[in-house]
Amino acid sequence: MSAVLDEKTAAPRFKAPEHSFTLAANLGTGPVSVEPYRSPAYFELERERVFRRAWLYAGRVEALPETHSYFIKDLDVCKASVLVTRGKGERIRAFHNVCSHRGNLVVNQACGKAERFVCKYHNWSYSSDGSLMGIPDQKHFFDVDKKTCGLTPIACEVWEGFIFINLQPTPEVSLAEFLGPFGTKYAGIPYFNLDETIVIEADFQANWKLICDAFAEPYHVPSLHPGTLAPGFAHPEDNKYARPLSAMAHGIHRHFSAYGNPQYVPAPESKVERMVYIQDTGGVLGGDAQGNAAALWSHPAINPTKDPNWSADVTWIFPNFNIDYSTGGFWTHEFWPVAYNRTKWTQRIYIPKTASVRHRLQLEHYACRWAEVVLEDVTNCERIQRGLESGAKDVMHLQDAEMLIRHNLHVLDNWVKADRVADALK
Repeated sequence: MSAVLDEKTAAPRFKAPEHSFTLAANLGTGPVSVEPYRSPAYFELERERVFRRAWLYAGRVEALPETHSYFIKDLDVCKASVLVTRGKGERIRAFHNVCSHRGNLVVNQACGKAERFVCKYHNWSYSSDGSLMGIPDQKHFFDVDKKTCGLTPIACEVWEGFIFINLQPTPEVSLAEFLGPFGTKYAGIPYFNLDETIVIEADFQANWKLICDAFAEPYHVPSLHPGTLAPGFAHPEDNKYARPLSAMAHGIHRHFSAYGNPQYVPAPESKVERMVYIQDTGGVLGGDAQGNAAALWSHPAINPTKDPNWSADVTWIFPNFNIDYSTGGFWTHEFWPVAYNRTKWTQRIYIPKTASVRHRLQLEHYACRWAEVVLEDVTNCERIQRGLESGAKDVMHLQDAEMLIRHNLHVLDNWVKADRVADALK
C-alpha cells in the first residue's frame, strides 16, 4: 500500500513507491536508441520477425454474435486481409480472405452474417468453415481437388473473449505460451458494459510505437493534459508528476496503475460535469460506475498494490494491443503499423445501454471528455516523428515512470534478433 492517512481529513494520502519500477523489471537505465522509430530497415524486421510471428488481437467474440457471423480484419503491416467467422458448432475460425481460384479478395463487406462467401470474380463459393462449396463450370478445369482448395486457414484462439490470430503457417507457440504470466494473472476479469461501443479511429504520419508510447506512461499528464486529466490524475502536493502506483513486466507484456486524486471534484465553472459526475477517483474515466468498480477492484491483477488512490490500469499486450481498466469498465487500443512512419490507431470504449436521461447525459459527457483527452495525446505524435527524423537526436532519455516504453523496446529488440519465437519469449 502506498497511502497514509492525513491527520486533518482522515483521507488517504499518496506516498510514492520507493523502489524503481525499471530496476525491478531488470531493465537498463541508460539512454535508448531512437532508430526503431525512424528506420525503414528496422520496420521491415518488425514486419517479418514480430507481426508475422506474434499472436495479434483481431476482435472481441461479441463481434460474432450468431452462427455464420463474420468480420474482416485488415492487417496492413502483414499485407493480409483476414476473415474471422463463427461457423457451425459455434467454433471461431480465421482464414486468409483470398480466393483459391485467382487470388481475389472474397469478402469485401466489413462484417455481417452469411452461410457462404462468394468471390465476385467467378463465383467460387466457400462455407463459413472455409471449405470450397462450388466451382462454376467445374468440368472445364483440370483435376481440381475441391478438398484442397478451401480458404487458407489462420491459427485462431480466444482468451477471455479476445480473439487472437497468428500468421505463421504453424505457430511456434500457443496463445497461452505467448501470453505467459499475463494470461494467467489477468484471467477471470469481468468484462461488462459490452452493450455499445464508442469507436475512435485515426491515421497518423508517425511510427506505431510513438502512438503506443502516448498511452504508456503518466509522466506527461500534468504538462499535456492540464485541463482534462491532470486535476483527477495528479495532485499539486501529493503527486505533482502523476507518479504511477505500480508498473511491472509480465513476461513480454506489461502494465502500470495510474494514480487518482481522491480530492478531485469538478470546477465550479464545469457545470455539465458537475451534473453528471460520479464520485470515483480519476473523475473523467468513470463512464458508468454502478458497482463495477468493486468487481474490478477485487481481482488481484487490477491495481495489484490495492492502493486506495487508484484510478485506472493500463495493460499493454505485446506487440500492439492495450486493454485498460477503470472504475466504469474497460477500453482498448490497437496500434497498427502501415509504414515505418505511418500508423492506424483504433480505440474502443465499451459502455452500457442508457437507463435514464441523466445516464445518457453522463455517457455523452464521458465520450466527449475521452475525445478531448486522446486528441491531446495523439496530436503530439506527428511532431515527435518529425523531431526524430531530423537526425538531431540519436537517443532518448526515459525516466522510471516510462518503464513500459523501455520494456517494449527491450522486448522488441529480442524479437527482431531471435531466430525462434521460444528464444524471443525469454
